Amino acid sequence: MQNVTLGDETVIRDLSGQQEIADAVHIQEETWGAGFTERVPGAMFIIAQKIGGVAAGAFSPEGRLLGFVFGLTGVRNGQLVHWSDMLAVRPEAQGRHLGEALKRWQRAHCRERDVVTIYWTFDPFVARNAHLNLNRLGARVEEFVPNMYGAFTNSHVHGALGTDRFIVSWPVDAEPASREPERALLAGVPVVAGAGGRAAGAAFPAAPAVAIRIPRDYAALLAGDLDHAKAWRGAARDAFLHYLPLGYRVRAFVPDPAGDAAYLLTRA
Repeated sequence: MQNVTLGDETVIRDLSGQQEIADAVHIQEETWGAGFTERVPGAMFIIAQKIGGVAAGAFSPEGRLLGFVFGLTGVRNGQLVHWSDMLAVRPEAQGRHLGEALKRWQRAHCRERDVVTIYWTFDPFVARNAHLNLNRLGARVEEFVPNMYGAFTNSHVHGALGTDRFIVSWPVDAEPASREPERALLAGVPVVAGAGGRAAGAAFPAAPAVAIRIPRDYAALLAGDLDHAKAWRGAARDAFLHYLPLGYRVRAFVPDPAGDAAYLLTRA
């Protein structure tokens, strides 16, 4: 896969050499904490590159590693697929869409190797990641998995409330359309989970569409009011586990800079 140079002279390319791989491991510690139990060791970056996977970084004009993306390629249901396991960007480089650029470089790499679909996970409660994955990249939610990586990863980012995750799919050949859903999509749609949680024993409505709200800044909520964060996450988990098996699908993620974001689920 060829190097890609962005407009600000940032270069995206394969990681090369022990120092660059060590820097990628260090970025994991900067992002998720030194005791993060799911940290990918340097040896796995090397192995990934040997078997058609991805271990690539975004480098400043001075050669500093600003972020990286890592994933493995394999077979699922008889098709060649890629699992994008980790993406991280240093705080100093955030806000420049480097995460999106790394994902698109990864997709181009996979296209050259006849990969059909890219999969990855993200926390449904992190609004900025939902906006990137669903709106800017156009990925589609395939599955909701409670505590996918265990109840406690020893990371301040994940906290002590488990690791609920969406699994999303991203086609390699067809270019998914980016989207910017408007609040009008939620007009008249019942909110089945949100800041107030859900009343014990309350029945979920069998509506054609429902909304599940998430906090605008989950990290701040997690740090400032753990009980509130627990109630809010628990309500959303119950709602996803109720509606998705019934055939509902995540149709849109609707961000709101002035308030809480929401997922719109519609019956398939």
